[in-house]
This record gives sequence, structure tokens and C-alpha cells, in this order.
Amino acid sequence: MDRLGNYVELLLHWQRTINLISSRDVEAVWTRHIADSLQLAALIPAGTDRAIDLGSGAGFPGLALAIATGIPFDLIEADHRKAAFLREAGRLTSAPVTVHTTRIEAATLPPACLITARAVAPLDTLLRWATPLLVAGGTCLFPKGRGVEDELTAAAAQWHMRILSMPSRTDPLATILCISEIGPVQLNH
Repeated sequence: MDRLGNYVELLLHWQRTINLISSRDVEAVWTRHIADSLQLAALIPAGTDRAIDLGSGAGFPGLALAIATGIPFDLIEADHRKAAFLREAGRLTSAPVTVHTTRIEAATLPPACLITARAVAPLDTLLRWATPLLVAGGTCLFPKGRGVEDELTAAAAQWHMRILSMPSRTDPLATILCISEIGPVQLNH
């Protein structure tokens, strides 16, 4: 909790100069961002030794999960200022994170068994970005908002996948998607 507290303190300090979170979320940072990210910890498959967080932004959920679980996370963030924040937050909290300042689709990392992303892109785009970075048999954990059914329908046209859908514990309108067995739909010509 001390390390998470240090993270939030640094986030609120940097928030004055860099837009890391919505200004309306500043008062609710513990519930809106920390608790929302940490609820994913219980869904991380046993034996996960490394994970990749896509579009890390202010570090949700990747940095928060790295602090809470000790699992090494590669954080991918294209914005240089946000990447600088992530590096400083990782240093301050001794979190096992490596920050990669690059666009997600340009990232060249060894595949990991877990991919996370929160509020980054529609599901079909996330799957396109995640599959080259995911080991065979790996899992994706994607918190999604109220448009989740439309995103699942759109993604199903392009991807085969096994989906476990769980209600968020922090937002009654949100859902957590636990996706595995991902593969492209083969189109017959």
C-alpha cells in the first residue's frame, strides 16, 4: 500500500503539468484507477512470469499490477512525457517495469503470456496489436465500458477467441474481458 500511495502521490504531482488522468478523476483516483486496475490481479493466470501493458498512459493497469503483484511488466507508451512519468513512477516504487516509448504496433518485444490494456482502443484493434506480442496459449485482460457488446460483435467478425466476461467490481457499467485461444478468422475466397 505504501508503494501504491507513493505512485498516487507522484501521479497527482505530475498531473499539474501533464494530463495523466481526467481532472474529474483526481478526487476518485483510488477507486476509479487503482482499485479498477487491481481487480485484474485475481484474474492473472497462475505462473505468469511476465506481462505487457498496451498504451500504459498513467500506468493503469500495468504499473499498478506490477507494484501489487511483483510480476514484471513491459509498459508500451508512445507519449514521451507519459513514458517519462512511468519511468519515474517505476523507479520511485521499485516496480518491476520496463518502459518502451513506441507506438504499440511498432513494438518489438518477446511475446508474453499476459497482455493488458485499459481505455486504449476498440477490442478488434487491441487483438490485432496483442496477438504478435502474446505467446501461444496466452491471455488478454481488457476492462471495457458500456459498449462492450458492440466491440465483441465487431471483433468476432475478425477473430476466433475464448471469452470469459466478468462484471467490474468498481463500475456497474463496465466489464472485464478475459480472452484466450485467439486466432484470426479464416475467410474463404
